[in-house]
Order: sequence, then C-alpha cells, then structure tokens
Amino acid sequence: MDDLMRIALYSSLAGVTVFLGGLLANVFDRHVREGLLKEEILHTSIAFGGGIIVAAVAFVLVPRGMAVLPMFPMAATFLAGAIFFYSLDSYIAKKGGSASQLLAMLLDFVPESIALGAIFAADPELGLLLAVFIGLQNFPESFNSFGDLSASGYSSRKCLVILFLLSFSGIVSATSGYYLLSDLPHLTAALMLFSSGGILYLIFQDIAPMSKMQNSRLPTLGVSLGFLVGMVGHKLLG
Repeated sequence: MDDLMRIALYSSLAGVTVFLGGLLANVFDRHVREGLLKEEILHTSIAFGGGIIVAAVAFVLVPRGMAVLPMFPMAATFLAGAIFFYSLDSYIAKKGGSASQLLAMLLDFVPESIALGAIFAADPELGLLLAVFIGLQNFPESFNSFGDLSASGYSSRKCLVILFLLSFSGIVSATSGYYLLSDLPHLTAALMLFSSGGILYLIFQDIAPMSKMQNSRLPTLGVSLGFLVGMVGHKLLG
C-alpha cells in the first residue's frame, strides 16, 4: 500500500469517529434520563477529550514544531495561533454562539489532518500516532459538539448531517497536506505550533471550565484518563 492510500485510510478512520460520536450522543440524549449520572457522563467526556487533545499537543505537535523551527519563528507562530483562536472565540461569543466544542474540534482536526498528510511520507510512525490521537479526540469532541449544536437550535437530524459532512474533512485535509506540504517541513512545523497555541487557549478558556461540576469532582479525572490514553499511545507507537 503506497503512502497516499495509507493516508486516505488513516484519515478516514480518524474522521469517522466524528460521526460516530454524534450518533452516540443522539442515542444518549434520547434514552438517558436527566440527572446526576447524565451530567457526570457529559462532563467526564468533555474532560476526557480535553486530556487527549493536551496529549496530542504535548507528544506530537509541539515536539515536532520545536525540532524544526528556530526560536523566534517557533514563539511567533505559537503565539499567533493563541491570538487567532482568542479572536475567533471572542467573535463567536459576541454573536451568541454556543459551539465551543465544535470550534475546538474543527480547529484541531483540520490542522492536525493537514500535518498528518504532510509528515507521513517522511515519518510514517509519527503519522500513524497522529492519526490515532485525531481519532481518539474526535469521538468525545463530536459527542459534546452534538449537544452544542442542539443547544444552538439545530435539530438532531441537522446535527448528524453536519457531523457526517465534517467527518470527511480529514481526508481532504490530509491529502492536501501530502501534496502541498510534504516538501515544506518548516511550514508544516509552523502549522503544528500555530494550532497548538490555539488549542491550549481553547482548552483552558472553554473546555476545562465545562468539565467541572458543582456537586462532583469525579468528571475532572477524565482529563487524567485522556492524557493517560495519549501516553499509552505514544509509548506503543512513538
């Protein structure tokens, strides 16, 4: 199997978890009664997804970017990502949007998929590790994005259609990265650091506060569990 076929396969498997997470959220919303248990599951899934995202930043995106870029471009692109995500998040908040989970998923899924395609030819093992991280983090993120979209007034059907269409964006992004960036390691590294800066902003601005519950500390353990999954994945595949 050549590189392009493997990229298409891995990005497809990573992307399908976007739709699967939405399907599970739809079933969960319909069949699980409101109450403490439901709230704990929702908040734990948010925390778990956040832990996996932090692991992806810590084990793949930042180390790769730091290894390639000199000091000033490294710092500038990381900070630019944080400022860009801050500005976009502020704009959405002013418009009254309630889609922080969807925003977080898109703004890490697409750049990570591009990076997956860009680095795969030179480092297939790192590409596979990144694909695993993407797939793992997409599932809880899309699970919670379904709730965000529902809260914004979308019907269950429309939520699932949106998530189904988004699941294909990984293939397009990874293929684009392979053709456009595979010979541009510095630009790929800049993209990874740019997205890292923004992801960390979103984690602590939107996702971490959403993982907390007033009457239970248990859901926050999901962060540690998510990060542990990333550690295990890195140990096995890194």
